[in-house]
Amino acid sequence: MTGKLGPDALAAALAATGAADGAVTQGPAYGEDAAAIDLTGAGETLVVAADPLSLAAESVGTLAVHVACNDVAASGADPRWLTHTLFLPDDDPARLRTVADQVDATARDLGCAVVGGHTEVLDALDRPLCSMTALGTTDRFVSSGGAEPGDRLLLTKGAAIEATAILATDFREECREAGVPAATLDAAAGFLDEVSVVPDAAAVRDAATALHDPTEGGVATALVEMASASEAAFAVERDALPVRSETRDCCDALGVDPLATFGSGALLAAVPPERVDEALDALDAAGIEGAEIGVVEAAEGGDAATEGGDGAPGTVRIDGEPLAGPPRDELYPLWEAREAEE
Repeated sequence: MTGKLGPDALAAALAATGAADGAVTQGPAYGEDAAAIDLTGAGETLVVAADPLSLAAESVGTLAVHVACNDVAASGADPRWLTHTLFLPDDDPARLRTVADQVDATARDLGCAVVGGHTEVLDALDRPLCSMTALGTTDRFVSSGGAEPGDRLLLTKGAAIEATAILATDFREECREAGVPAATLDAAAGFLDEVSVVPDAAAVRDAATALHDPTEGGVATALVEMASASEAAFAVERDALPVRSETRDCCDALGVDPLATFGSGALLAAVPPERVDEALDALDAAGIEGAEIGVVEAAEGGDAATEGGDGAPGTVRIDGEPLAGPPRDELYPLWEAREAEE
């Protein structure tokens, strides 16, 4: 089935990944999106993140760069280098040029150099697949698992920024048929220009104990992942979660929960209570919306994934109701239904 591996399957797959290396200060783990490698003698840490993109057909190159760079930025680093593997369904030079131009333009906007990669045709595909690796450096690595009890949870921009842009482009006709005005769809398509969280992370990383950017599965999955990595419980207020009107219109039209779908463009941060105003002021100075959405609580005994305890590590409660676990992204059924019709 299309989608992310669950935490148990992922843990089993990662149990014997690679050789032990003392320079690796953050290796693969559920809820962590980037690795950290200590550059001995350099005084900095190298942060590496990789992600594949295939389903957002019209903007695969743009989103591939942003998604990988977001993971690096959400670890407290400045993305600097990119390498990517591009699989194409055919040898159409126009298609290759489109994706390559998207990658180049987006990398330049972020100040990143594309340093290598690989491209080939795989006729089993029906759309391009771009797997991007981003690298950057920092003198303070911020993991997803550093949230402490008492920290406040902040979210930038809003839920489902990326999904809104996808709905307004790849599913534009379906949204129109469901009554979404053309002007709303035009505005929503522009959300693609906001999927980077590089400036968001730069604004709050000094105050943050933990950072995580919602991607597949949206804000709900990001909360579960961050709570699990931090061995904490999160309490969130639904009304405090920012959702733009264009997002609500597009998601309502096609029956998608804004909290459970692609969320690139938002950044989730855990910040000590005494530094919340500092973080929000820094976001405001950068022209970025930010909202306090909840609090980090000390976890009780047990395991959320297996016992469902309300206060177990990895538990997320929204308005007091615990999430059953990380949801499957709600855009997948739309893609699957379209493929079934073709």
